[in-house]
Amino acid sequence: MTSTAFGRRYPRLARRVDGWVSGWNNVGIQTKFYGSTLRNIVFAFVHYRIELMRIIAQMGLGAGALIVIGGTVAIVAFLTVTTGALVAVQGYTDFSEIGVEALTGFASAFFNVRLIAPATTAIALAATIGAGATAQLGAMRINEEIDALEVMGIRSVAYLASTRVVAGILVVIPLYCVGVLASFWAARFGTTTIYGQSTGVYDHYFRTFLNPTDLVWSFVQSIAMAVVIMLIHTYYGFTATGGPAGVGEAVGRAVRMSLIVAAFVVMMISLAVYGQSGNFNLAG
Repeated sequence: MTSTAFGRRYPRLARRVDGWVSGWNNVGIQTKFYGSTLRNIVFAFVHYRIELMRIIAQMGLGAGALIVIGGTVAIVAFLTVTTGALVAVQGYTDFSEIGVEALTGFASAFFNVRLIAPATTAIALAATIGAGATAQLGAMRINEEIDALEVMGIRSVAYLASTRVVAGILVVIPLYCVGVLASFWAARFGTTTIYGQSTGVYDHYFRTFLNPTDLVWSFVQSIAMAVVIMLIHTYYGFTATGGPAGVGEAVGRAVRMSLIVAAFVVMMISLAVYGQSGNFNLAG
């Protein structure tokens, strides 16, 4: 029985099979694009250094009026300040109910490093840098600028996708540092200034439970999330269709997918690092 005859005889089953096959084909196409992007990183470093530096500056400081407030750096700092302040609010009030409000410093050293700082950085990266990359590449695709680059002999994947992945990885390093420091400062300020806890008590428990190994793994989490976020956003921008509306749809899909994958990356790395022992001892 041919596929056409099968579709006429079993239309619902044929549609389900076509949808399943199309989904797996899409996974294969994305995987091929990701592999090509990662493979061309060295080529982008060697031949497209000027474009790489331009993208790094644009991602880190923003463009146009956004430069005034520092672009993504300011956004990440603001987000992590709010989340760090929430650690102070929730930690102090909850611990005070059982008479151990001195452990608020422990909550800052534990939760900010292992979850809040990398997750907040990933959200900011996807919502700002990632969405901007998707919109830029999508606009270039519908205006046939990517086709023009290929006609001129420029490797479009290396020039547009690989450079943005590398820029995202390099930019996330200072972003993560800003995010961690801002979350630490906000938690300390809220606990000692607003709630009136002694700075010596807070600093004692904070330094006791701040594990340098956790900071390293938190940094690894941020790097891994930056890689997957930039790969996803460059793919959706590179394959955008349907005019301006299609670009907007691509941005929405890319942000949704990158946030889901970033949460999955955080979960898997956390399970791999802390799943068995937890690397945690409540003492001091």
